[in-house]
Amino acid sequence: MKGIFKIGLAMCLAICTGYLFAQKPVEVFHRSSFTAADSTRLANEYGTNKQLPAGFELQALIALSYYPELKNTHIRFIVKPAYSLLQTRPVGHGIFNRRTRRFTITISDSSYWKLQPIKLDSMNFNAQVGVIGHELGHVSDFTRRSLMNLLFSGIGHISSKYIDRFEYRTDSICIAHGLGYQLLAWSRFVRATLHTNNYDGADNIDKPMLHERYMNPTTIIAHMKAMAIYN
Repeated sequence: MKGIFKIGLAMCLAICTGYLFAQKPVEVFHRSSFTAADSTRLANEYGTNKQLPAGFELQALIALSYYPELKNTHIRFIVKPAYSLLQTRPVGHGIFNRRTRRFTITISDSSYWKLQPIKLDSMNFNAQVGVIGHELGHVSDFTRRSLMNLLFSGIGHISSKYIDRFEYRTDSICIAHGLGYQLLAWSRFVRATLHTNNYDGADNIDKPMLHERYMNPTTIIAHMKAMAIYN
């Protein structure tokens, strides 16, 4: 019953806040399916005000194409050594105005040894689109928040339970935007690689993962079944 309530609440949140877009979900993206002309078209349409991640440009553009509300948002992707495998932050003085907010998405290319097997370059193309789509879910969420709400969100990160709700909600945003299959590919990859049923993020990699923070595959599938765009 609790699981059904969480799914219903997330679905209501997605619908009521206008996250459902008409973009048709695609079950599997393959790099080989995209020509140079396709990449150029995506860059022209969704690359405005974006500094794309070296080596993952196409994956980022595909994910961005599912977030049309971010077409003109300033997003800088940085690939560098970092403990957290992916992290999204609002940056600069533009944080005070929703319309001028800028964001940095950091992608780690070197991390703690237990996290190395699930770095972005270790997973397949489809899963890469999915996890970048999750990070863009954070951006979409942050662009809608008031300054006060954004500050409270930062403070809320001192609470493990808040982070649970925060990341679960972001997964629901990603699914509602049409990237459910890609998020599912990422979720399955992480759990198979780490030999675990749950993934709570980099900060908990040395602890038993006993609860759901990032959605498990069964939860992602349940969300997709409940959404018309996947049927």
